[in-house]
Amino acid sequence: MYRLLIFNFLITCIPFQVLGDKNPVEDTTQVLLLEDINIQLEATQAINDMYNFEFAKAERQFRWIKQKYPYHPLSYFLLALSNWWKINININNTQYDERFLAYLDTAIAKSKILYEQPQSLVEAAFFLAAGYGFKGRLYSERGKWAKSASAGRSSLKYLDDTKDKGYLSPELLFGEGIYNYYSVWIRENYPYLKPLMAFFKKGDKELGLKQLRTVATNAFYTRTEAQYFLMRILSSENRMAPALQISEYLNKTFPNNSYFHRYYARMLYSTGQSRGAELVSLAILARIDSGQVGYEEISGRYAAFYLGEISKKKRDLSDAKYYYQRTIEFAEAVGATDSGYYLYSMLSLGEIALKEGDDDLAREYFKRIKKEAKRKDSVHKRAKILLKEM
Repeated sequence: MYRLLIFNFLITCIPFQVLGDKNPVEDTTQVLLLEDINIQLEATQAINDMYNFEFAKAERQFRWIKQKYPYHPLSYFLLALSNWWKINININNTQYDERFLAYLDTAIAKSKILYEQPQSLVEAAFFLAAGYGFKGRLYSERGKWAKSASAGRSSLKYLDDTKDKGYLSPELLFGEGIYNYYSVWIRENYPYLKPLMAFFKKGDKELGLKQLRTVATNAFYTRTEAQYFLMRILSSENRMAPALQISEYLNKTFPNNSYFHRYYARMLYSTGQSRGAELVSLAILARIDSGQVGYEEISGRYAAFYLGEISKKKRDLSDAKYYYQRTIEFAEAVGATDSGYYLYSMLSLGEIALKEGDDDLAREYFKRIKKEAKRKDSVHKRAKILLKEM
């Protein structure tokens, strides 16, 4: 089902700007960008702490911003963003949903007040587009399609107020870059949506990438978000070298961010750098086993599978079996029994069992694959052939 992609990919239009100490209703000389460099630096450090999954430390600073600028949506949006990254670790985890939505609702309410002030309209529109966009994305992940559509329409409405304002700051190019790229990408990858996409202005993918690169290099607040999207875009387009470079940078810059950590492992493995992938994957499993914040079953599924594959190539079947089994356990813990990591781990375990002469165990794995995998999947076809040969 269409997951309202055009809305979901607009969610990170985040200006992260603070106006100043004066009340916006009384002050008509406010500027769009932050003037107080000390507050800018303090906010940026807190944002960096958030990306490094030091959530408690980051949120203390966000609350300080809230105390100093109670009329402004920035602090509430940042608190929502902090909770979004807690959700993003495992998108199926709903424990932070209520808090996330509450912060967004407050950010939206305060943004609407600023939106009525001409000097604050563009900044307020950014927060409104981002706030509604994030709500739409979460609702789509939860299967609440009507709510997602409503939030998405609101996001696009306010995004229009920010278009062609990128000349003001690299920060403001971010939303344009996202829209330019994904408005074309959706048409290319979801042809059945072309009638719907006719209602949206078509962007320019290469221009979008250029804009995101500008943000990733020159922006002060939205740099990390732009790098995150560039990494995903480039890897999806099989531009592995630059995607690997970004993933390495993000992992080194935010070493406690499990999402960046596992993506770096993925890029290393995908580019054939087995030794690097092995070391990074072992580090991920060690952090899971030690209970480090943010390291859980999804990261473990990635890391254990890569280690299983690497061990199999080295013909270390004992280690391969151990890591494939851990992959299966991690996948089952998060209900991902239809994932390739899960199914191919079982296939490899079945093939190893055949080599070791344990036909009963091999048959059990192949039958489980046939039960879980779709008939058209190559893993299903392979398991069917192996069962027939047995």
